[in-house]
Amino acid sequence: MALLEVKNLTKNFGGLTAVGDISLELNEGELVGLIGPNGAGKTTLFNLLTGVYEPSEGSIILDGTPLNGKTPHKIAFLGLSRTFQNIRLFKNMTVLENVLIGFGNHHSSHLLASFLRLPKYYQSEEKLRRKAMDLLKIFDLDDSAQTLAKNLPYGEQRHLEIVRALATEPKILFLDEPAAGMNPQETSELTALIRKIKEEFDITVILIEHDMSLVMEVTERIYVLEYGRLIAHGSPEEIKGNKRVIEAYLGGEA
Repeated sequence: MALLEVKNLTKNFGGLTAVGDISLELNEGELVGLIGPNGAGKTTLFNLLTGVYEPSEGSIILDGTPLNGKTPHKIAFLGLSRTFQNIRLFKNMTVLENVLIGFGNHHSSHLLASFLRLPKYYQSEEKLRRKAMDLLKIFDLDDSAQTLAKNLPYGEQRHLEIVRALATEPKILFLDEPAAGMNPQETSELTALIRKIKEEFDITVILIEHDMSLVMEVTERIYVLEYGRLIAHGSPEEIKGNKRVIEAYLGGEA
């Protein structure tokens, strides 16, 4: 059974069908791409899968648990985490504090211990700080732990958002256009970071991205959307040679 099963998913906004009759699946440990021209419905699909929108029709099942009707917070707790097109960090908090917030999804202190500041509270806090620093070190952000997030270079802010998402200990990580606004050097560093996630963490990753070279380089399978409909699915090589995809998305480039 697939880790995530999506069947006949549809979202209507008034008379407009933003996403129509989409079925897909994600397996454990794979890295999957989701591409399509602007307005194809990619972010709407992410919003459906992560609970931002409620489907008009269809079902979403994560590791045997139906997600329809669940809040984004509950879905995150069950194992789906995401980044956004526009960076959503706590910019006036430090790098370390941003990651600690991510860990709080699964490691909230016992309420009484926290209120009374019992030893259990301080032990828990110190354990999370060590975990956060270990995670930052993997992505070479440990030296910036006490830096305000807003003072990081743009590329490192993108990296921090991904690290914070990883801190929620997800089963599936959704990356929504992580290379948006990056220069070639930053995109190259992001490619290496995505590879590191694949090597270091036992999670599934699905990636929305317009940078086709990045998608073709790191993904194992690709789904293609056009006007809210799934028009193709296959390996990067299959997608590059798909005439419908070339016509719809690659602008005639083989």
